[in-house]
Amino acid sequence: MKSLPYIMVLFGAMLWGTTGTTQTFLQEGISPFSVACVRSGIGGGLLLIITLVMKKMNWRTWPWKWNILAALAIALFQCLFFSSIRFTGVAIGTVMTIGSSPVFSGLLEWTIWKERPSRIWAWATSFAIIGCAMLFINRGEGIIDPFGIGLALCAGLMFALYTNVSKQLMEQVETLPAVAMTFSLCAAILAPIALMEGVLWITDKGNLLPMLYMGIITTSIAYLLFLAGLRFVNSSAAVTLSLAEPLTAALLGVLFLGEYLSLTSWAGVLLILGGIVVLTFGNNRTTSPEEA
Repeated sequence: MKSLPYIMVLFGAMLWGTTGTTQTFLQEGISPFSVACVRSGIGGGLLLIITLVMKKMNWRTWPWKWNILAALAIALFQCLFFSSIRFTGVAIGTVMTIGSSPVFSGLLEWTIWKERPSRIWAWATSFAIIGCAMLFINRGEGIIDPFGIGLALCAGLMFALYTNVSKQLMEQVETLPAVAMTFSLCAAILAPIALMEGVLWITDKGNLLPMLYMGIITTSIAYLLFLAGLRFVNSSAAVTLSLAEPLTAALLGVLFLGEYLSLTSWAGVLLILGGIVVLTFGNNRTTSPEEA
């Protein structure tokens, strides 16, 4: 089934979209950097233990260059994104970050890996980006701050870089150890910031369960699905499918948090869904690992 890898990437992104709703169960005032570090540590650490028990790590031949670069990119993505929304608000920060990442990914794939994105990708990405803007544009939470917008664009670039680098990593190692090492390294990179801001909040029972969910479900399982599908999906297409993350977050907000979506936002939902459907089922050719 040629659409299966696209569906795996899509489901991974949808699981990421539950993170925002889950964070509402945490105590107020917890640093997002600490949350990102603990989440990465739980998700990566659990998979690393499984990897070691299954003896799937070959330390001598491990592609450290790609793995360290992937971990650094995803760590910077989280820091830049969380910083951007402090300056611009959630709406504009999300639109600029998530909306720019497919474009950056297509450019990276074209200029570095010499893979020209398809017309289907271009149409689907256009629909999805416009839909993402319409979804958040009228929430009244945004501030046009040039520095914050710059941070958001850098965050979009880092996510695109993470996806492109992970594509190279997946050509050399299995999915399980790749995710395990990437997020274990990511947690180590974020640890100095997290320790300065404190992590003792994790010992509270009310915080532990949401963090276990975010570590196991939205990190371990979500990224396993995303990278497993990435073996057969172009990086640019995978990043476009990741627009299912803000879509899922918005719908969960309506269903469980009592949030309101205007007619413009609902039109944005339909455009994102249209882009995802076009990209998932409109590809007649699936890239194999040997062709990537």
